[in-house]
Amino acid sequence: MPVNIVGSEAGAKAMLLKQLNSLFFISKIEEAAIDGEFGRALARCQRSFSKTRNKYYSEASATKFDPLQGCQWSRFLYELARCIFVEEGVSSVCDKLYALNKAMSSVDLYYQVAMPDIFMFDHPFGSVMGRASYSDYFTFSQGCTVGNNRGIYPRFGQSVFMFSNSKVIGDCEIGDNVIIGANAYVKDTDIPGGSLVFGQSPDLVIKENKLDYVRKYAEQVFSYE
Repeated sequence: MPVNIVGSEAGAKAMLLKQLNSLFFISKIEEAAIDGEFGRALARCQRSFSKTRNKYYSEASATKFDPLQGCQWSRFLYELARCIFVEEGVSSVCDKLYALNKAMSSVDLYYQVAMPDIFMFDHPFGSVMGRASYSDYFTFSQGCTVGNNRGIYPRFGQSVFMFSNSKVIGDCEIGDNVIIGANAYVKDTDIPGGSLVFGQSPDLVIKENKLDYVRKYAEQVFSYE
């Protein structure tokens, strides 16, 4: 599916440089790193955006990228910092992109954290995604936290949905097709696939054998074709 950029790629790049230069000094080396990875980051966004059913991400049978849509721009800033970190190694501009993302969206998506190829977030304010092992079709909303306990991070299967203010901390194996309910707190606990999770560790309420329910919800969020 092709991508339609609202405005133009050149316009999006100019806006980014304006934002960065309003907060930091950008060197020629850093600007060259942005130029070198801009297209790759855009392509990564396009692949993920093409899988969402959110109406703001498509237009006229094409994937839509709007630099003025907050979640899309936040995702792009993460992908650009990640691409530069992996391909160019210019960490100074990665730090600036990371800081810009936090300033604009109040979300902590660190470029050294390997998020999956396909993931989404809506209203991500106050969320922190730590160094867990993530899988495709992952989502989170506002106030979500993924973090470690004693240096051990969670492992997520595919199609895990974190609702607002939920937390997954420590040695957790989260299976495929799991909904972690609003305000749930999962710590050092394995969750079987096809489950709904509520409550606070160690007194979690885990409703198993809910695969049909989770898949129905998942199909409303993502296109699995």
